[in-house]
Amino acid sequence: MGAAVPADENAVGAAGGRGVRLRVLSYNVHGQRDDLDALAAAVRGAAPDVVIVQEGPRRFRWRHKCAALADRFGLVVAAGGLPALGNLLLTSLRIRVHHTWYRQYPLTPGRHLRGAVFADCAIGATRFTVAGSHFSTDPTERPGQAMLFKEELVAARHPVVVGADLNENSGGAAWRTVADGLTDAGLAAGGADRFTFSCAQPRDRIDGLFVDPRIELLGYDVLDTVQTRRASDHFPILADLLLPA
Repeated sequence: MGAAVPADENAVGAAGGRGVRLRVLSYNVHGQRDDLDALAAAVRGAAPDVVIVQEGPRRFRWRHKCAALADRFGLVVAAGGLPALGNLLLTSLRIRVHHTWYRQYPLTPGRHLRGAVFADCAIGATRFTVAGSHFSTDPTERPGQAMLFKEELVAARHPVVVGADLNENSGGAAWRTVADGLTDAGLAAGGADRFTFSCAQPRDRIDGLFVDPRIELLGYDVLDTVQTRRASDHFPILADLLLPA
């Protein structure tokens, strides 16, 4: 992918339509249990406008920890943390956040409580909704979680940008539910074989980025670098988008 686009620069898409550029990173940060300097360098180097985080802070002093993570990345907290059960949205100062909300999925005894985070955002007059979630490792839980997540996406008032660790590959039922009616950025960019997990032995594409069909995909990459291999057990997904003006 090319260099980051200046914050105030609009663009013309492949079809000739004008829009607003947005750079998005979706990243399972593995509970910040790995090399934090490499993690910060990887995110800062990508120069994103929005980071959709999975496995962010969700327990003791979670507000402080979320703010500290945002500061490491040179960003600010938009929404998430404990109410979203570790899902977190971070943005640059280019983004204005108008409204945030959360969805918690039903708890299966003996399993982790999981959920999702949402934020209605704007760049100037251009509105969009960012959403993030992290589904269960249990295949019996994932379809129900995907249905609840999808309800919120369908109800969103603005074009959606969705980042998630779905814990299954693209053929799975939960993946199909989320992708229905949206553009699977990896598939659209010819990156269906660009694995996101694990960094040690890449073999699965269990992390996805999905966008409203009205949003044009300008670029897509799975960042496999020396830094990202030290920073987490997942590779981050980076996408350049053109939001409809």
